[in-house]
Amino acid sequence: MRKSTKSHVSTALKVLEEQGYITKKTSSNNKKRVELFLEDSANEIVKEGLTVQNQFAYDMLQGLTEEEIKVCRKVFEKICRNAEECIQKKG
Repeated sequence: MRKSTKSHVSTALKVLEEQGYITKKTSSNNKKRVELFLEDSANEIVKEGLTVQNQFAYDMLQGLTEEEIKVCRKVFEKICRNAEECIQKKG
């Protein structure tokens, strides 16, 4: 997992906001929580990013059998669930 410092995340979000790709709003339920919203101007970049991710996944699975791909997906789903549980516990 990639680790990012709070300052790196804050800087990146500030740039995205300045470029009009996101808006930030303070949560009405929790003043310490900031909610992020994608703007329409981000749609093309998101689309390009998804295309690159899909190509990367395709390239990484080359040479694997259908059964091996199924096993990879199943293991990855478990890893994602574990990560989500960790995030919820620390949340």
